[in-house]
This record gives sequence, C-alpha cells and structure tokens, in this order.
Amino acid sequence: MRYLRQLFIGIGFLIMGSLLVPGLTHANEGQSYEVYSSVLNVRSEPASDGEIIGVLSKGNNVMAFQEKHGWVQTYYGGNVAWVAKHHLIPITNTSQGSSANTQSVTTSDSITVTANSVRLRSGPGTNYNVIGSSSAGDTYNVVETNGDWHQIKLGNGQAGWIAAWLTNTSSNSEQASEPNNTSNNTNNNAPEVTSDSLEGYNIVLDPGHGGKDPGAVGLNGIYEKDLVSDTAVKVAEQLRNAGATVIVTRNGDYFVSLDERADISNSYQTDAFVSLHYDSFPTIGVNGVTTYFGNGSDRGLAQNIQSALASTVSLDNRGIMQRNFSVLRGTTAPSVLIELGFITNPNDLATVQTAAYQNQVATAITDGLVDYFHR
Repeated sequence: MRYLRQLFIGIGFLIMGSLLVPGLTHANEGQSYEVYSSVLNVRSEPASDGEIIGVLSKGNNVMAFQEKHGWVQTYYGGNVAWVAKHHLIPITNTSQGSSANTQSVTTSDSITVTANSVRLRSGPGTNYNVIGSSSAGDTYNVVETNGDWHQIKLGNGQAGWIAAWLTNTSSNSEQASEPNNTSNNTNNNAPEVTSDSLEGYNIVLDPGHGGKDPGAVGLNGIYEKDLVSDTAVKVAEQLRNAGATVIVTRNGDYFVSLDERADISNSYQTDAFVSLHYDSFPTIGVNGVTTYFGNGSDRGLAQNIQSALASTVSLDNRGIMQRNFSVLRGTTAPSVLIELGFITNPNDLATVQTAAYQNQVATAITDGLVDYFHR
C-alpha cells in the first residue's frame, strides 16, 4: 500500500511538472515583431533602468509572450527578457496574399508595393498604429481608397492601410509632392509643393515625462505630463495636416527614458525634434513661454518656433535660451525643447489648460517649422 501511494505521488509530480514547464509550442501562440531601431537593449525587467542583458539589431525578430506597461516579454539566452515595444513592428505574413494576387496585378483592383520596409497601418494616415510591414514587389487586393491611402486585404484575412505613393498606383500629384527641384520634370499638370507645406519632412514630437515621471506638479496638483499629452495630440494633428510625417515618442501615460527618446529620433531620418514641456518655479509670479536649444546650429530652429509662439499665444515671451539638456544633446537632428507656460503661475495655468491655447501652440509650432524649412 505504501509503494502504491508513493507511485501515485510520483505520477502527480510528473503531471504538475509538465503543466508548469512551458512547451516550445507556446512561442507560436505569441505575436512576432521585427526590431526597427538600429540598436535595441534587452533588459532583465520591464523598466528603462533594468539591467541590460543583451542587444538586438534592426531586422531581428522577437516573439512576445506578454506585455506590461509598454514593454514586451520574450526570452533571451533562455532567460526571461524585456524590450521596449515602441522599437518593434508587428510582423504580418503577407506571402500568401501576395501569391494569390499576382495574377490580378494588372487590374485596377490590385496594387504592387514599390518600396522596401513599407509600414502597414490600422487606418488611412501616419497617425495610425503600425500593424505590419511590406516589401517591394508584394501585391495586394484593394478594398477601398481613402485619399492618399489604400485599404488592402492581408494574407491573414485582416485589413490594413498602405500609402498610395509607395505603390504602383501613385498619381502624378502624389509624386510631385515629394521634394523635387530637378528641371527635367515634364509633368506640367502636377501641383507644386507650396512654401507652407511640410510634405516630405519627418518631425519627431516628444511629449515630456510620463508614467512614473509626472514632471512638474503645478497648482491644484496638476501634472505636467497630462497637459503635455493633451497638447501633443493637437500639435501632431496640425503637423500632419501640413503634410509632415510625425513620429511621437510616447502615445500614452508611460515612462520613456531620455536616452530612449533620443534613440527613437535617431532611428529615423528626422528633420526636426521638438520636445514639449510645461514649466514650474517656486516663485508664483514667474510666467511665460521659452524655447531652448542645445547646439548652436539649432538656434535658428529655436528662433523660428519661439517667434511664431510669441506672435500667436497670449503668454509672455521669454525668448530662446541655450541649455545642455540631455534629450537635446542626444539627438542628431535639429532639436528644441519648448516650455509652454508655468503651471505654478495662476494665469498661465488657467490659460494652458484650455483647448484654445493648445490649438494656438499647435499652429505656432507648425508655422515655426514651415518658416525654418522654407524661409
């Protein structure tokens, strides 16, 4: 009887062990991602100050097993590891859809991708989430067209959106919107890029702080990070309306380190980096708007944006100042950090909390960038 009991106990431990040890098939149940940053640190925990246990490079694939606070859990060297999700692009298997559509490539209901590493998005615009990527030669059926974007059917049955100017359906006007100053352009009907356009420019918009870092704490317990997030939405919208491609360093209330913000900017062909903040000071009477620059070569960008702000918003103009801020020092593109008012000043705080003010800021930053690039 004793041996029988021991046998059952042993079998019980074996069953529990098989349930607790993850099988290799679990990896197939997760989402696959591709690293799009040139360098991605692999960390021991989901935090920017976690120990670095490895490094991934652009093009490496990552299998996700869970997500937490903007971090993806995977395995590295057989150990649990974490990587920041905003450096990853979901991988969509489009090979089936491509082969299925090859026969109808010449019809008006299909398109062929003409560029490499083209991002597929969840909606018709660069402000929508990236859901996959595609390469030159891939072919898709078109579901519908919205402006300069095609909705396409992917190989997994899902729908995605692709920029029309990156396919063989690119119209003359779309091609003309690319920066082109050559004299042999014979398309007389193509509209020229106006001097007020940001078409062809990549702008990295950096809403300061976030997550465990609230930034400045103003009167009535107002957090800087919340005001910055609201403002960034409006700025991004106006920049996109002006034709810019906008990359935002954070799209929610989560922490992104200063180094990671610079890395995001440096991983793109960024034309300007704009970091948004609200200021504070122990003396309640200090107020106004300031634009900071780090490198002397960025003075012109700071001056254009500050001049536009001064002529648009009602808060006091504190001018431009040079400071050795880490986020400016780490970016290779022309960069500025804007303090859009003091949330420790009653008048400033009451003003900056309004949608009207935030829209004025968006207009001014857009105008300042246009002036910088075209004047």
